[in-house]
Amino acid sequence: MNGAPLPSDNPPSPLDQPGVRVVIRLDLPTGGRVGPGKIALLEAIDSTGSIAAAARALGMSYPRAQVLLHQLDTALGRSVVLRSAGGRRGGGALLAPPGVAAIERYRAIEAAAQRAADELA
Repeated sequence: MNGAPLPSDNPPSPLDQPGVRVVIRLDLPTGGRVGPGKIALLEAIDSTGSIAAAARALGMSYPRAQVLLHQLDTALGRSVVLRSAGGRRGGGALLAPPGVAAIERYRAIEAAAQRAADELA
């Protein structure tokens, strides 16, 4: 024999096993990036109505959440969150239309990639 392994000697590829998980990061022409962390932050803001509460729910600091939102605003050229000032009366945050669109588009791309990955198995 020439020493080449037989097909039965090769372990199965991880791509051939069920459960391939797709993680997407979009590199935008503006130089910005949109990935699972920023999308999770937007989704948490949508569900909590608060940047601070969203940050806590995700285990990140409020300043870090503000940095991520600023990065998204810059990358998309529009504000992704509508903010109202806090204080004694409390504040709040709502997703602006670009924030809603970012989630929808990201999740659609992620779902399409996941379907393609599932077809590999």
